Amino acid sequence: MLVRLALRSLTTRPLRSAVLAAGFGLGIGVMVELLGVGQVILEQATAPALAGGGDVMVTGTTGPIDSARFVLGDLTGSARFGSSIRVAAPSRHETLYLVGRGAPIAMGVTGGIPSRDQAIGDPEVQTPAWRDTDADRRWIDPAPGDLLRAMDRFHPVPRRRQPPAAGAEGWAEWLYFNGRSADGSLRFYLSFIAGGRDGDERPIGVRLQLDRGGRITSYTAGGRVSDRDLTEHAPDLDVAGNHVRLVGSQYRIAINLSDGVTGDLVLDAVPGRSLPPAEIGGAHGWVSGYVVPVLAGTFRGELRIRGERIAIDGLAGYHDHNWGYWKGVRWQWGQVASGDLSIVYGRVFPPADVADAARIPGFLGLLGPGGPIAFSTRVTITERGTGGVPTGLDVTAEGDQLSLRLAFDVAEHERSSEFLQLGGTYRVVGHARDRQIDFTARGSAETFRPSS
Repeated sequence: MLVRLALRSLTTRPLRSAVLAAGFGLGIGVMVELLGVGQVILEQATAPALAGGGDVMVTGTTGPIDSARFVLGDLTGSARFGSSIRVAAPSRHETLYLVGRGAPIAMGVTGGIPSRDQAIGDPEVQTPAWRDTDADRRWIDPAPGDLLRAMDRFHPVPRRRQPPAAGAEGWAEWLYFNGRSADGSLRFYLSFIAGGRDGDERPIGVRLQLDRGGRITSYTAGGRVSDRDLTEHAPDLDVAGNHVRLVGSQYRIAINLSDGVTGDLVLDAVPGRSLPPAEIGGAHGWVSGYVVPVLAGTFRGELRIRGERIAIDGLAGYHDHNWGYWKGVRWQWGQVASGDLSIVYGRVFPPADVADAARIPGFLGLLGPGGPIAFSTRVTITERGTGGVPTGLDVTAEGDQLSLRLAFDVAEHERSSEFLQLGGTYRVVGHARDRQIDFTARGSAETFRPSS
């Protein structure tokens, strides 16, 4: 029927049918041409050569890579990619405003390191007069510990917008260290916790929690530090006779706490075993940040408690750094290392008035001897047991060429209100890329449970 109608229309009104057919053909042709042009424009917009040379472009999914020096250093120094990378060239794109007598003029500008841009053939940076500065050379070839210091800096306290109350309410930032013996009989947690600004100063508390065969004791000290000193010099800091110094890739710590407890500790960081900084944000200027400068290391030194000397010799070491608004915040976290592998995982649950906790995923990072192996945000963390203290945790992580299962059995715990620090044993199985993973090792975890 449709064919008969079409033929009858064509024979009775041939001119109109011809014009209509030509119009449809022209429209389809124009659409095909536009789609082809659009595809070419898209390919050109993402072509590394057109963005300034090079073969591969590394970008962040949510914006600039704040830890670009660490990321590029890991790539060029890794066994997997290092041999195939001739040069890595960082760049930063920003908007520059020219302000004069008239209206401000916005301009797109790009910053980079001349020698690196020239090496990848960027046509805009071939001027012989453009040479690297001393700061450029330090960026390219950082001294030992420079990457750690850049990651481990303290942050100015931001001003929150109403509501809730503006200022430093709920703000805290801290350095956290833990060490444990292979059999778990000796463990310690050491924290340097700074609060929000009070005038030109910030209060800092130092806390050591020592676990010897299940007998847990805690020692503290407190003082105040100039906000400027903290933001300009940390992780180097001094408070009430306690200090931290980053020397090369070593953290040298001296403690002087309550009950006459003193000690000298050194954490030797394993190169490349770091998780770079990450932040999540919410309403009213809420922010929570996290970085792991030392995902795997070794502690040595000694603690002195009322005349008793406790040797800290070859303990597995870990160090992370947190900052943000913590009032009403809960989290789950865990860490384990075995051989040349290190794993850290966690999830933050912000207050309901700043963000929907269901939309903030967990994370798991897996690092090996050559740097990061895999990362996942498809992570579930399930607690076992219904009492005041969980009996264990089950963690699953899925991602691109990654599938891991972690089963954590709790052997000891320490409670502070609803916050629990857990020690125990991890059973880890799965694979990452072409590597099969199967090990059992001591590790740590943290969570929240209401007091019974």
